Amino acid sequence: MNVSSALIAILTALLLGAISPGPSFILVVRSSLGLSRRDGLATAIGMGVGGVCFSGIALAGLYTLLNSVEWLYGGLKMAGGAYLIYLALKIWRGSSESIVIDRIRTEAAHSLGRSFWTGLTTQLTNPKTAIVYGSIFAALLPQHPPLWCYVALPPLVFAVEAGWYATVAVCFSGHVLRDRYLKSRVWIDRCASAAIAALGLRLMFSVYKRA
Repeated sequence: MNVSSALIAILTALLLGAISPGPSFILVVRSSLGLSRRDGLATAIGMGVGGVCFSGIALAGLYTLLNSVEWLYGGLKMAGGAYLIYLALKIWRGSSESIVIDRIRTEAAHSLGRSFWTGLTTQLTNPKTAIVYGSIFAALLPQHPPLWCYVALPPLVFAVEAGWYATVAVCFSGHVLRDRYLKSRVWIDRCASAAIAALGLRLMFSVYKRA
């Protein structure tokens, strides 16, 4: 496989991984519905930056450290699971707060940084994503790629990750879906909270299963 074909295969595999539902998808949808399209896009950009960080780690070959040092990988899983549970509790507590559309639009401009940070930290605290990146790069990238690969891959990874989640943000920030969300916000937020908490608990329990 030549380098160009390898890059296409890597980006395709990463896109398929991003498309599969997970905490990142849930948070982008909730930011788009509950706050604004701009917040959803800010969260998507955070996911893209997180993908760039993981691509850099994979290119450096540091994923092998996670595979070889079991306690480090387990510790990252526990930390990632704990963070997801924290997010779930935060969403659950906020589900019963009343929403006023005008207030949301006023506050949206001030919450973009928070939405970006939520997207970035959610991506970075998922050790499974690090392993997926490392495995894909190890399997598909040539052993000695040319220098331009190290320059081209990070922005391409950002385009794939941020592009997909930006598409999700735009699709879920339309007026029809937004109005339906506001009518059923409590139950939608609590379902999202339960799903994120379940993913966090699954991540933490996987440490004990591996042990």
